[in-house]
Amino acid sequence: MADVQKAIYDARPLGAGKMTVLGLQHLFAMFGATVLVPVITGLSVSATLLFAGIGTLLFHVLTKFKVPAFLGSSFAFLGGYAAVSEMGMAKGLTLAQALPYACVGVFFAGLMYFVLAGLFAAFGPKRVMRYFPPIVTGPIIIAIGLTLSGSAIQNCSQNWWIAIIAVLITLCCNIWGKGMIKIVPILLGVVGSYVVAACFGLVDFTQVRDAAWVGVPFTFENTAFSVLVRPDWGLVIAAIIAILPISLATMVEHIGDMCAISSTTDINYLEDPGLHRTLMGDGLATAIASLFGAPANTTYGENTGVLNITKVFDPRVIRIAACFAIVLSFCPKFSALIGAMPAATIGGVSLVLYGMISAVGVRNIVENKVDFTHSRNLFIAALILVLAIGIKYGANDAISIGFTSLSGLAVAAIVGIALNAILPGNDYEFDQTSKGATAVSFGPRRSKQKE
Repeated sequence: MADVQKAIYDARPLGAGKMTVLGLQHLFAMFGATVLVPVITGLSVSATLLFAGIGTLLFHVLTKFKVPAFLGSSFAFLGGYAAVSEMGMAKGLTLAQALPYACVGVFFAGLMYFVLAGLFAAFGPKRVMRYFPPIVTGPIIIAIGLTLSGSAIQNCSQNWWIAIIAVLITLCCNIWGKGMIKIVPILLGVVGSYVVAACFGLVDFTQVRDAAWVGVPFTFENTAFSVLVRPDWGLVIAAIIAILPISLATMVEHIGDMCAISSTTDINYLEDPGLHRTLMGDGLATAIASLFGAPANTTYGENTGVLNITKVFDPRVIRIAACFAIVLSFCPKFSALIGAMPAATIGGVSLVLYGMISAVGVRNIVENKVDFTHSRNLFIAALILVLAIGIKYGANDAISIGFTSLSGLAVAAIVGIALNAILPGNDYEFDQTSKGATAVSFGPRRSKQKE
């Protein structure tokens, strides 16, 4: 495998200048979505950029510097952050005080990656993936987008015209754009809507003017460590229970991303360096980021799109992008500029992003050819969707169980996984089809032969 990769890289030698430009391109590709997560949740933009870069570099170390993947903010945990923040504020905490509790929950979610990595290493992917088939992961991903839709509408309602401009720019760039424009529609939607809002005097740049050019990306009060000063152990446990099940969906999303990168490069990264190593890299990046008040990390499909366009698969280019992200994180003025963004701009792009999350779940089900003529499949999907959405909007966002509360998404994930394991008829086998978010197959490596 090492020889194959070396041959690929040597076939297209890159100078320092080209590698720098390509690295910037990867930075721009991930930028729009990555900084949007802290803007929506209230986490630090600077810390997000810092640990996106550090997380990417750690991922490359654990995967033997072989996988050309960039790690950015995960949208899957947005519901978890919101649920824990609301639980904290119901107890009298401010948003800034409640968010570190959510970070504790995300930390334990990151550790779950190591558990699954160990299972993959011990038993192989086919046995483990039997408990995470598309009939479970697909509806969970659909529910993630739908349960977040309410917050998008609330932000849009601040100024629907600004929100609509963000949506239109994003859609036009994605559908009719060429080259880089097609790769960064979210970023362009944010920038375009932001500029229009500024031109009409709808943005307050006071904090941007007062912010320093250089500063530390995070403070102790915003980290998970701050919880230990005066811990509310009930809220700590509630945060872990609410957020931990989300990792089940994100781990499967990670597997799909690895399959996509493998298919793009014609190199089976599930085999070498191995899925257990990529999972550990993603989990470590998420765990460390959460400790310092940054969002959970995940491998980014936007950067896979860049790989597909440029046909440059050298992981060193990705590491250059990671270094750019780290450098940018030490500029508070830039963070203030992001913080001044109108809520309607966030709402507009969130409408697209949350819808895309649900659409990915639908694609997961369709491409894996889930058979809904089987009653077990209908039953599992129905309960996952109804529990996740019903609890979110009909039961004060959570169900109280003893000393803690479970979000609708957490209940839905637990029920779906349990039913799939218990009900007869689970015939899913991983690695059996050439398409799908949780399946991949390969012909001769680097072969031009069509499947």
